[in-house]
Amino acid sequence: MNTPPAREGSFRTRFLLVAGAWVVLVSAALAAVPLGFRGRLPDPLAAHWGPSGDPDGSMPFAAFVLVALLWAVVAGTCLGAAARGRLVMRRAGRRSVAAGLGWGAAFLLGLQTVTISANLDRARWEDAASLGWQVAAVIAAAFLVGGLGWLAGRPGPDERPAGAEPRPTALVLHPGERPVWVSTVASPLVAGLAFALLAAAVSLAACVLMGFSAALWIGVVVFAFVGLLGLGLSSVRVKVSPEGLTVSYGPLRWPSRSVPLGRLDRAWTEQRFPSDVGGWGYRGLPGQSTIMIRGGECLVVRYTSGGELGISVDDAAQGAALLNALVASRD
Repeated sequence: MNTPPAREGSFRTRFLLVAGAWVVLVSAALAAVPLGFRGRLPDPLAAHWGPSGDPDGSMPFAAFVLVALLWAVVAGTCLGAAARGRLVMRRAGRRSVAAGLGWGAAFLLGLQTVTISANLDRARWEDAASLGWQVAAVIAAAFLVGGLGWLAGRPGPDERPAGAEPRPTALVLHPGERPVWVSTVASPLVAGLAFALLAAAVSLAACVLMGFSAALWIGVVVFAFVGLLGLGLSSVRVKVSPEGLTVSYGPLRWPSRSVPLGRLDRAWTEQRFPSDVGGWGYRGLPGQSTIMIRGGECLVVRYTSGGELGISVDDAAQGAALLNALVASRD
């Protein structure tokens, strides 16, 4: 999508002004609200609650107010980084920024609200009210506001990265040939973290079997689920053959997804980075998705239905050339 320079500058300015105003407004609220209730709060005040819902940790009032400064620094730094590049002009990157600012603001303001309400008019932090469902409500509200931010970032231009047009291919297929292209890319860091989580799950399970609290099973389930999910997204293998496109995940090459050649329209390469698509792993929605293992050159395929799938793999240009040649030979 080509945007005239004047309109591009105007949109960029408006987005940054609105996002900057949001950061300032949230910072002011995080500082002003606790200061407004200063006379009705203990010092220190309860800031952590145990599994029973009762307070088991405290924080000085001054540190509680400094959360506003932390938010301003982190959010301002992220916004400044977005302002220096082309992120604002790309819909996926813009939506990630808006969703992150919305989620972070709602989460911090929600935690501040429940913390102040639990400590309000208490003589000591140990006397603070118990918390339970309120924490779940804060998390749900944060994801709701983050989702609204994601939707709010949709309007506006969607600039394609450099090299987003299909590259002409000189690859010629001869009768009787059955060419195959395979490429694999992996993230050792993600795999290492996944194995660490799986090891933690096994350790907790051993503790339960040795007689420790049965509540540790919750940690076993969470660590095992996240570990297996991370392991599955730690690598991807892409195969282009006369049958079509096959994408396999994880070291076991499972799950695997195959797209017949008849459903593929064309392929090309793009430079995509996590900031462009909203992070690592499987990003986006059906019809406009990216499998982001590492930033850089990606193989992008377009379906005959109009949807697109981007995959960060090595030697993507060769894979795109073969896929285009196979599609051309089919016609």
